[in-house]
Amino acid sequence: MSILGVWNPPKDESILRKLYRYFMLSLQHFFLLFQVIYMVGVMGDLEEVSQSSFLLFTQACLCFKVTVFQVRMGSFRELLAQMNSDVFVPQNKGHEEILKLQATRIKRLLLGFMISSQTTCSLFALRPLFDDANRNFPFKMWMPVKPEHSPQYELGFLFQLLTISMSAFMYFGVDSVCLSMVIFGCAQLEIIKEKLLSITSIAEKRANKPTEVNSILEENYRVLIECVVQHQAVIKFVKLLENTYHAQLFFQLSGSIGLICMTALRILVVDWKSVQFVSMVLYLSVMCSQLFVCCWSGHELTVISSELHTTLYQCCWYEQRAPFKRALLFAMMRMSRPLEFRAGRYVPLSRQTFVTILRMSYSYFAVLNQANSRNEVLDHQTSITNHH
Repeated sequence: MSILGVWNPPKDESILRKLYRYFMLSLQHFFLLFQVIYMVGVMGDLEEVSQSSFLLFTQACLCFKVTVFQVRMGSFRELLAQMNSDVFVPQNKGHEEILKLQATRIKRLLLGFMISSQTTCSLFALRPLFDDANRNFPFKMWMPVKPEHSPQYELGFLFQLLTISMSAFMYFGVDSVCLSMVIFGCAQLEIIKEKLLSITSIAEKRANKPTEVNSILEENYRVLIECVVQHQAVIKFVKLLENTYHAQLFFQLSGSIGLICMTALRILVVDWKSVQFVSMVLYLSVMCSQLFVCCWSGHELTVISSELHTTLYQCCWYEQRAPFKRALLFAMMRMSRPLEFRAGRYVPLSRQTFVTILRMSYSYFAVLNQANSRNEVLDHQTSITNHH
């Protein structure tokens, strides 16, 4: 993201670096503008619209995400500051292992998404070399140059190839920032659970280390208060994260319905032996996997936070003093409400949301496919009537 010019710029950003950042962002917006111009020209042709709309939706989502990321850069810096605050610092190797485990899980998912997205971009670039008899650009979109002449064809081909590759990296980068922060919240909740379970019986603690009972009770109360403070910090962090990125997530969830629908519709009319068919199938799988990672991360946050009040009850609260039990009661009342990460402040990210989006996409796909089949039948009957 630093190479692409969309990462957190330094406070003393030079003019040259700022111009480079604006140039990289303008390339993506020009790419979107060329697609909009082409889409306006073919409006009414269902086949052409279905062939180009998936790329239009993807690029529009990317431009919106990057724009939101740049506009909300102040909130992003505040999120980084909260992640580095003292309340979230791991206190032992066990806490560090929890952070590493959660980081490894999200890294593997995002790495798979990045590799598959770049593979899809490569197949899109190879499509005109294998499927088209004439020289064509990788994507159907308006271009200021024509493919019939050189070096216009080479320049246009290079522009589309480099821009779509950068788009995939930006798409991956912006998503990785948001989703990794959600998983960071999950890791902090796991650390809270580990701290609560460390409140064992007094006899067990005295067996491991001879200590006065009063010191053990004071230490247990300190751990409980520390967990409550950390839980409040996680709530504040998740709330700020949702306020920062809820718009782009809602735009992505809404656009995914159209993306999946139009891509599946296109797959039906493409020759299964062509490179385009393989690229479209891979593109559909990439979009579904990216959508699943978003919903999975929100689901993990909700599930882990819902287990906290049960973990509170599992500690040896019955051996503690009255202040401990009173604080425990209030903590259980608050932690009984699980955290939810919402897109658009309304749609919770969960596995159920993922299934709902797939169902809606299939419903729209079935309607469009039926309408397209009916139009083909009518066109066929009209041609037979005209022939007779």
